[in-house]
Amino acid sequence: EVHLVESGGGLVQPGGSLTLSCAASGFTFSQYTMSWVRRAPGKGLETVAHINADGGSTKYAESVKGRFTISRDNAKNTVALQMTNLKTEDTALYYCARGPQNRGQGTQVTVSS
Repeated sequence: EVHLVESGGGLVQPGGSLTLSCAASGFTFSQYTMSWVRRAPGKGLETVAHINADGGSTKYAESVKGRFTISRDNAKNTVALQMTNLKTEDTALYYCARGPQNRGQGTQVTVSS
């Protein structure tokens, strides 16, 4: 059974930084592309970033390019999202995902002064 557990969310001021982490289990982590997706209040699900199985290729939504960095550690079965220069519009519930069918419970990020 795929199990994804996110952590690291919180309240941060605009311009601040946070790093989210996701611990994965129940599957061969090193064989899968992993993603971070988010759902802002009143909006649909948005893919923020994804990283391929060996970590050699990443892709970002235009809205976060240059501010967010996705990384993974296949030895530890973890994927991280480093977020800098946070904006109020980054406020959302952030999920770690393996494909469209598997997501964790999410971690809340609130950007507010």
